[in-house]
Amino acid sequence: MRSLHVVALMCACAAGLLSAPEPLALVQQIPLPGVQGRIDHLAVDVDQQRLYLAALGNNTVEVIDLKGGRRITSVTGVHEPQGIAVVADLKRVVIANGQGGHVQVRDTEDAQLHVTQTMTLSDDADNVRYDAEATRVYVGYGGGALAAMNPADGRKLGDVPLAGHPESFQLEKNGPRVFVNVPTANQIAVVDREAMKVLATWPVTDAHANFPMALDEAGHRLFIGCRKPAKVLIYDTATGKLIGSADIVGDTDDLFYDAARKRLYVSGGEGFLDVLQEQDATHFTRVAHIPTAAGARTSLFVPELKRLYLAVPHRGAQQAEIRVYGY
Repeated sequence: MRSLHVVALMCACAAGLLSAPEPLALVQQIPLPGVQGRIDHLAVDVDQQRLYLAALGNNTVEVIDLKGGRRITSVTGVHEPQGIAVVADLKRVVIANGQGGHVQVRDTEDAQLHVTQTMTLSDDADNVRYDAEATRVYVGYGGGALAAMNPADGRKLGDVPLAGHPESFQLEKNGPRVFVNVPTANQIAVVDREAMKVLATWPVTDAHANFPMALDEAGHRLFIGCRKPAKVLIYDTATGKLIGSADIVGDTDDLFYDAARKRLYVSGGEGFLDVLQEQDATHFTRVAHIPTAAGARTSLFVPELKRLYLAVPHRGAQQAEIRVYGY
């Protein structure tokens, strides 16, 4: 027999007197005193419990101890850092610098993260991804190219020309493809990273300014975040066809698919963090529109830790910080 408390709770929910808990809750704030300007992308070393943040406008990389909830060092000697990738098996972190196009490999076992190798690209080195199985790093850069690099010795292994500057890109784990956002060309480039060539281009016509991207490899879906208008577009990775869309926060620069909860998390500089719940393979409903801060458009979802880390820049009275959300 149900208790009176349970029955009362069910009745209250049915009557709309109790609201469902937020799918993401703010659990911690980590201050970043002295960090000025725009903040770009983040990376995590789960084993070392470290978060790396590209403080582009500050010309530093901020290193945060996640266990202690504090910054442990501020790395200088970088110039407009944009993309970061952790190469955990080599105890390295790879940093792409927008100014000068330098891609630095740094030693994570060294307190000051000294540089061990450098690869120089033409300019505007941006997003970085690591293929652990092949021990290769991929970097988008310049007016339109994707470079492959050996992080062990800094050697450049090849280039794939693209139709414009690449923004976010994602690597298949069980296949050779790389999906690349090329917003100036209004397309998604599909690259074979073994042959280092473009296999196909998929047009992006229902919205423009396609910057962030998330891949649901098991579900054969690619999620594309667009700014004009603010939408997420869903593509079938088997056919390259658009199969769905949903409205999202404006000025997005990062989005993630949570496979365990079948949700999308989208951060936008408009000052909100969106949570979209999957209804079926082609439909998502926004279930949370969480106020954050102006300009807080970059983030990182770490499923192993059940945490989403949001980078908040210094603007006015709001100081730079990392806001940590969990469930």
